[in-house]
Amino acid sequence: MKSAFRFVPFAAPVLAVSAAAFLMAANIRSVQPSDLTVHEWGTFTSVAGEDGSAIEWDALGCKNDLPEFVNDYGYRGFKWRLQGAVRMETPVIYFYSSRELDAHVKVEFPQGLITEWYPRADYEVYQKSGIDGSMRQLPANLKGIDTSLRSLTGAIEWKNIKVQPGATPTLPVESGPSRYYAARQTAAAPISVGGQHEKFLFYRGVGNFPVPLSARVSGDGKIVVENRGHEPVPSAILFESHEGRMGYRTAGAIGDALTLDAPRLDGSFTHLRQELEATLIAQGLYPAEARAMVETWRDSWFEEGSRLIYIVPASAVDAALPLQVDPAPAQTVRVFVGRIELVTPETRRAVESAIARSDWPAVDRYSRFLDPILNRIYAGNASKVSEVEDRFRSYQASSGEGQCR
Repeated sequence: MKSAFRFVPFAAPVLAVSAAAFLMAANIRSVQPSDLTVHEWGTFTSVAGEDGSAIEWDALGCKNDLPEFVNDYGYRGFKWRLQGAVRMETPVIYFYSSRELDAHVKVEFPQGLITEWYPRADYEVYQKSGIDGSMRQLPANLKGIDTSLRSLTGAIEWKNIKVQPGATPTLPVESGPSRYYAARQTAAAPISVGGQHEKFLFYRGVGNFPVPLSARVSGDGKIVVENRGHEPVPSAILFESHEGRMGYRTAGAIGDALTLDAPRLDGSFTHLRQELEATLIAQGLYPAEARAMVETWRDSWFEEGSRLIYIVPASAVDAALPLQVDPAPAQTVRVFVGRIELVTPETRRAVESAIARSDWPAVDRYSRFLDPILNRIYAGNASKVSEVEDRFRSYQASSGEGQCR
């Protein structure tokens, strides 16, 4: 019997890879469309190079901010150091239904790997090979992996999801704090997969695909934004935070290009949060989902530094992460926020000054993006970059932060 997965349309740039990957999907028994509603949110994080394009960086890193019950395939601190242009962060898929039902979900990630997930799922990696572009499944040890990720397609599949509206299962919790738990604060139906309970499907990954926007810091400190995609970007916010002061500047839909002045650092987090939640709701999320998303990422989106935060067009989400759901939902909403980290003159001065003072706690505020920042500060001086990174890793080890394997 043919599968009746609901295939979300996707754009031409990944057509060949995605189409080949879809052929690998297992046939399953389908049912007729129901009152099932599926909502999803997530983040694509990238770093802008000097020309504004997304550059490769250590998108996976070594620090783990997830509870231990979340599955980790072992890529963190991977000995081959996967270098991606995009960290695909914390997509969560919610289910709403008036009745109990069984569901089957598959997500594919052309030009990327899925690195963490919960509940348990089937995980596969395919690599394009040969002049015909055929896809072959990689062995469990990933021997022969394309570390650039460009020829890969990661796939994750939850085959036996029990959607259980009205149920009150015990959800896993650990003693340490984690941004993971905020996503549970919605009215979504609890789900069960293989005896593991949650309020959503969770996954993360790292990829090497183009993001819709470029963002270049001009010589006068303004941000030149260019839409390199095929559809207008619905909304964008330029955000900046330095030494406890923050500011932001909003932009409407970006169809082609625009230039934004740096924001004044006199903004209110309360007002910014309200604007962000209203923007997410306008894209189709329920209010509780919008609150959960902002709460999940408030300590990251609004940390020290400068960044452009924008709504990813729906077609770009579907191109990057083809989604298959059975039974076919009556409604599917996917809202992803793009985050472009900017290395502004102020960021460079702050990091360079902290290094000169050996103020490693101050450097640690930028640690996730330290490598691209150092490459901008010490352009062409790889030995200096390595020296500073070694000193910073020594600080991390002495402070209990740990190091990469």
